[in-house]
Amino acid sequence: MKKLLAAALLATVSLFTGTAHAGLFEGTGQVVERLPSGEINWSDNLVRAVGRGSSPANASNAGAARLMALRAAKVDALRNLLESVGGVRIDAQTTVTSLMASSDAVKTRVKGMVKGALVVDTKHFPDGTAEVVVEAPISGILSETVYDSITDFGTAAVPKAAVPAANTGLVISAKGIGVKAAMSPKIVDEEGREVYGSRFVNKDAAIRQGIVGYSKDVNDAAGSERVRANPIIIRALKTVGTRGSEIVISNADSAGLRDRTKNLSFLEATKVIIVMD
Repeated sequence: MKKLLAAALLATVSLFTGTAHAGLFEGTGQVVERLPSGEINWSDNLVRAVGRGSSPANASNAGAARLMALRAAKVDALRNLLESVGGVRIDAQTTVTSLMASSDAVKTRVKGMVKGALVVDTKHFPDGTAEVVVEAPISGILSETVYDSITDFGTAAVPKAAVPAANTGLVISAKGIGVKAAMSPKIVDEEGREVYGSRFVNKDAAIRQGIVGYSKDVNDAAGSERVRANPIIIRALKTVGTRGSEIVISNADSAGLRDRTKNLSFLEATKVIIVMD
């Protein structure tokens, strides 16, 4: 019986694999990246995917048919979620998929995280099919796994002064320049010298909330718990590289972030938000 059920599930899943579900995060006003297999909500650090399935024609009764359709949909959803998690950018060169390809240990941890994903919605339809939406966080296991592969955390000195912090965070307005969200972006000056990135942050803080946060609105970003009550707000000039996750700011703004007379400990605590389209 178990073999028959497994075969039925695989058969029905194949009908739906790879079907995108538009708008899993619609209406949130947050930074959402749509992928063929799901969506990444960079503002909330979540990845979601949908799966669909149907029951075999020879199901013994209506209840069994609904259960089998639901199981098939979950199998499909988890498969799509793994593909979506693989599409998460780490930096200007790397995605989670490429990191998994380079390490069996990473692959095992990521697959284990996906297997334990949370089911956030289920639906049954009159034609006997079912739909399941699953969700996994970027923070926690995934970020720890990814950031373990980055060896330069905290190797650059963060400007600190023997005075109370005047500012509480950093907001970078980067609309209209083609920024792509990533787990480990870099901020550089006009000469390409790094101003902010993994070298400037505490790894534990990065695992909890990411190296940066993402928003679509400067005012929302400036008022968020992450950077309030008095963030520095600067404008990005452009992106560099092929993936759009390396951001250039002016030399003048860069000098301010290197100023040793200021207490910029908020950089180490990853109190940085990028505002993008």
